[in-house]
Amino acid sequence: MTAIPGATVAVTGAASGIGRALAIELAARGADLALADRDEGGLQSTAAEIAKAWQRKVSIHRADMGDSEQVAGFAREAIAAHPSLNILINNAGVSLLGLFHEIDQAQMEWLFNINFWGAVHATRAFLPHLSGQKAAHIVNVSSIFGIMAPPGQTAYSAAKFAIRGFSEALRHELQASSGPVRLSVVHPGGIKTNIVRNSRTGSAITDNERRSQAIERFDVIARTSAKDAALRIIKGIERNEPRILIGGDARFMDILQRFRPATYWSVMARRIEKMSKRGK
Repeated sequence: MTAIPGATVAVTGAASGIGRALAIELAARGADLALADRDEGGLQSTAAEIAKAWQRKVSIHRADMGDSEQVAGFAREAIAAHPSLNILINNAGVSLLGLFHEIDQAQMEWLFNINFWGAVHATRAFLPHLSGQKAAHIVNVSSIFGIMAPPGQTAYSAAKFAIRGFSEALRHELQASSGPVRLSVVHPGGIKTNIVRNSRTGSAITDNERRSQAIERFDVIARTSAKDAALRIIKGIERNEPRILIGGDARFMDILQRFRPATYWSVMARRIEKMSKRGK
């Protein structure tokens, strides 16, 4: 088990959403932090909020997780600033609105570079250092859309399924090596963040109403706060849980997918439609 008090944690995507909530809750529990994001202003805001309440060592690192060189630079800087760094949370992620024929290849690669390759590059960069610690942990944030795949999410689901597969295979390798590194993969359901509001739109989409409808629908079905998501992840680290589901919706969808692997979306589509109508 990896204890949070006294740990040093690298968190990507720490300028907002779950990443920001994780940074704050980890600091409250006695962890030092290396925070990365391409939004430097958001990083500074997160660090300032932590400084108001706790005397923790916090370093901020502007890095685009879709750029492998910047990811490697973040790892070097974070380890230099925090030699005892022992937890890595690969949280950074983006969203892309559109059916497969509405998004172009460059957009799909942009999403994959951040949501999948960013986590892989960070894991590769930090793992040698983590392997030298007495106890260490890697947390890769996938999604419930890494368990089931809805229409309109071909790129996002593909990347999140890839994170899941990469994480599970690597966890088995780490277990077989009997080393100090543990690994958890996280599957959040609907979390109240701005990921959909900040999403890019497929190059073939010209109807702005589609974007508004997607945001409105997400706001209705997203029930879990970023803080609650962060607390669940922290508990999962402390318990060394290999698989962390966040939210009742995620737990329901996980079970549904197991029992109806080929037809789950017909059930979910009706459920989302009912929730959307109630929300209105």
